[in-house]
Order: sequence, then structure tokens, then C-alpha cells
Amino acid sequence: MPQQTAHLNDPETYAIIGAAMAVHTELGCGFLEAVYKAALAIELRRRGMPFEREVALPIVYRGEPLPLSYRVDVICARAVIVEVKAAPGLSGIDHAQIINYLRASHLQRGLLLNFGARSLEYRRVVWGYSQGIPPDGAPADDVEPASGPQGRHRRWPQAKP
Repeated sequence: MPQQTAHLNDPETYAIIGAAMAVHTELGCGFLEAVYKAALAIELRRRGMPFEREVALPIVYRGEPLPLSYRVDVICARAVIVEVKAAPGLSGIDHAQIINYLRASHLQRGLLLNFGARSLEYRRVVWGYSQGIPPDGAPADDVEPASGPQGRHRRWPQAKP
């Protein structure tokens, strides 16, 4: 799907990435994650994007809740988990972390945002489909899908510009 129409099929992630780009343009790289999280919250609020910060996700093991929970950086529009990083690059551990957040939350879309590089680095992850077509019809150009609850994770090759 052409890049120009990506915002039509998935306006939430498109808007979040735009807000993150504004934050990175203003602050650049070199700050700690907490700075970028606070600035992103301001930018999302200014753009009218509903969001919640530091959302606790309960973890269940064999039907029993564990006495601890994950803390998600941001959930936007009650539909997109946003994980903020300030590292030289995104890693497989970061990807696994957002997959676990998606599994625990029962949400399907997640964004990894890395403010630690010279340019904003982002990865869109969609959980729960295996055919290469997101269930919400969102573009698969920049998606790193993961298969269903069996735990098998696949990484699609990056789309060419």
C-alpha cells in the first residue's frame, strides 16, 4: 500500500508517529526515556489524541493472576500500545517486550518508538494475524506481525521505500 494512504487505514498509529517525530525534532537524541515520555504526552495532548500513561497490565499464569503486572508506557485511543525507548537502536528484546504487552492487554497494535538515534526509529507491531493482512485493514508496509497465541513470532522483511 502506498505510503501516502497509510494514514487513511490506520489513523491512530499515523498520528502517534507524527507526534513522536515532532518530539524528536524538538529535543533530538541524548535524553533519558523519561524526558521523551513526558514530551510525547504533551504532544499527544496538544494534538487531541486520547491516551493513558503507565498503564498496569495484569499477568495471568494458568488462570491465576500473578501478584505483579507489566507497566506499559502509553496506551493511545484505547487501542495502540506505545513503548518508548532512548537507546542506540531497537533490539529483539524490545520487540519481544511489545509482543508480551500486546498479549497481556489483548490489544492488536503496538508501536516501538526509539528516540535515542539521530533520526526517530519506529516499528509498528500487529499481534494476532498470520496472513500478512492486519485484521483492521491497516497497511502492512511497516508492520512486524507476530503469529497468534501459540507464541511463534515472525518478522516480516522491511518494506522498501
